[in-house]
Parts: sequence; C-alpha cells; structure tokens
Amino acid sequence: AQGCEWGGRESSRVPSRPNQKCLRMLRMLHLQRLALPMVDADLSVLFSGSALWALAFYVPLSGPIARFEAELVAAGMAEIKRQVLLVLSSVALAAGVGVVWQLLLSWALSPSWAASMALLAVLATGFWVLANRE
Repeated sequence: AQGCEWGGRESSRVPSRPNQKCLRMLRMLHLQRLALPMVDADLSVLFSGSALWALAFYVPLSGPIARFEAELVAAGMAEIKRQVLLVLSSVALAAGVGVVWQLLLSWALSPSWAASMALLAVLATGFWVLANRE
C-alpha cells in the first residue's frame, strides 16, 4: 500500500507503525473482499461448475421444454426447424440456470464448494433417472 511503512522482511505485511492511512486502507481491502468474494476465483472452477449445474438441471428443466415442444407441434412448424429450436432452447435454458446457480452458490459458499455441489447434483440426477426407469 502506498504511503504505508511496512516493517520486517519485504514479504511481511505487518506495519511497523500503523498510521491512520494504513489502517483505513486495510479495512477497505477487507470490506472489498467481503463484498466481492469471487474476485480471486479461478475462472476454470466457475466454468466447470456452471457446466455441471447445467447438466444437473437439464433433466428437471425438460418439463417446460416438453410444453414448448407441444406448442411448436400445434403451430405446425417443420420437423427439422422444431428439433433445432428445441435443442438450442433446452441447452440455453440449462446453461443459463447453471451459470446463475453457480454464481449464487459461489458467492454464498465459494467457487470450489459450488462446483463440488454441482458434481453431487449431477450424480443425484443420474441416480434418480436410473431409479425411475421401469
């Protein structure tokens, strides 16, 4: 921090004589980390967690997509166009929900915990899909 005298070795972050400016700056850094907990997050964890959440939500979100498909059939849309629109809309819906859920849980817990929970959600969804097969 500029204007602060740090004591000890260069890697030491303990001020030798804390002045008001140093204390104020340290408080601001602490408040910034509280307000933005994902500032130091690794983007690969956020991306992988979002992809896992999207996969986990794909099956539960198939209900609204089925209603959308029924609307498209009733509208008389061509088969190829209907299939392309259904695939794009289902992937976009699952990805959007996955990203929002990953960001919310990353803010509440941490990015790595949110990604780990996403993996558990994928496994649970797979278990319920297999359990519901007859």
